[in-house]
Amino acid sequence: MKVVDIADELHRELGEPTSLSIPAIAFWLRTNIGALNNNINTSYSINSTTFEVEQNVSDSVGTDVVLEIAEEERAILKKMYMVHFYELKLRENITSLATDTVISVSDDGSSVTKVNKNEINKVYQQIKRQEYQELKDMINSFKLLKSAPLQVAGNDTVQGSYNITVSTDANLYNRV
Repeated sequence: MKVVDIADELHRELGEPTSLSIPAIAFWLRTNIGALNNNINTSYSINSTTFEVEQNVSDSVGTDVVLEIAEEERAILKKMYMVHFYELKLRENITSLATDTVISVSDDGSSVTKVNKNEINKVYQQIKRQEYQELKDMINSFKLLKSAPLQVAGNDTVQGSYNITVSTDANLYNRV
């Protein structure tokens, strides 16, 4: 899948914000492939001619095969961007705390309604925290999925004989 397609998916999932463009998302995705590699222990890189994400691996014969980014890795990269997006939103609101934002003004009743930016920041912080926790869970699940034992000890081909007697007496159990 192309980086632009991933960026388009992200833009749609975020509700197509007008302050964000697909090329900006694609640029962020390309520049953070190293962070993806660090998080999930992979070796993706950016092709210098197509600017797409790919991975060079050797097959069983020893020839190099170019693989595109898989579904799981793409989901983790998208979640990384979501954490980044909400971090940017949080920073925007923190830097704009000094300015007052008026929602409504009434004339006869003489009332003014302002935005409580602290509450907005709390919401963005909670969303960012939730996205980060989901990212950590996805990374841990990915590592668990891709993990394989380094060594298998023992000889499992020898058939053993076991005492199948069921009793409440502790002396009848076959204990090693």
